[in-house]
Amino acid sequence: MSNLQTIILTLSVAYAVIGALLLVVLVYARLHWSFKAVAVVVTSAFYIVSFTEMRGLLGWASADRLPGNFKLLKARIVEPHSLEGDPGSIYLWVEELDADHRPSGVPRAFRVPYNDTLADKTHAAENEIAAGHPQGGRAADFGGGEGSLIDMVREYVTPKAVLETSGGDSSTGEFNAPPAGAQGAVFTPLPPPRMPPKDEQ
Repeated sequence: MSNLQTIILTLSVAYAVIGALLLVVLVYARLHWSFKAVAVVVTSAFYIVSFTEMRGLLGWASADRLPGNFKLLKARIVEPHSLEGDPGSIYLWVEELDADHRPSGVPRAFRVPYNDTLADKTHAAENEIAAGHPQGGRAADFGGGEGSLIDMVREYVTPKAVLETSGGDSSTGEFNAPPAGAQGAVFTPLPPPRMPPKDEQ
C-alpha cells in the first residue's frame, strides 16, 4: 500500500469515527431536535468542504527530509522577493534510489529554503540533465543537523564520504538548505545502477 493510499485510508477512518461520535451524541444528548438537525447539516457540509479542499493539496511539494540517496528529475528555483516578503524556495522533483542506485519508480516533489549556493548548484544540475547527464544527490549534502538524519544516511553511503553540514534540526523535523558557505557536491553525476551478480554455472 502506497503512502497516499495510507493517508486516504486514515482520513476515511477518522471521518467515520467523527460521524459515529456525532451519532452517539445526538442519540443520547437531551437537545432540541433543531440543534441536532443543525449538527448533522454542519458535519455533512464539513465532509464535503474538506474533501474538495484536500484534493487541492495533492501534488504540493513536501517540506520533509529528502531521501538518503535520490535521482534529480527536475527542479524549479523561486528567488526571494523582498516586496512580497517571499523568502524564496527551491523545488526538487526527485526519485529515491536504493543501495544499488536503482530508482524506486515513485517520484516526489520536495521544497527546501532558498540560498544562493544551492540555487547555483541546482541550476548547474538542471543544465547537466538537459545535456543528457543524469544527476543524483544525497540528503547529507543538504544539512543533517546533529542527530538522526546523518545516522540514517550512513546506512546507505560510506561513512567517510558523508559531509556533515549544519542546517537540519532532527528534533523538530525541520529540513533546511545548507548554509551559503557550506561545501559539498549537493548534486553529482548519477552512477549507473549496480546489477545483481550472475549465477555461476
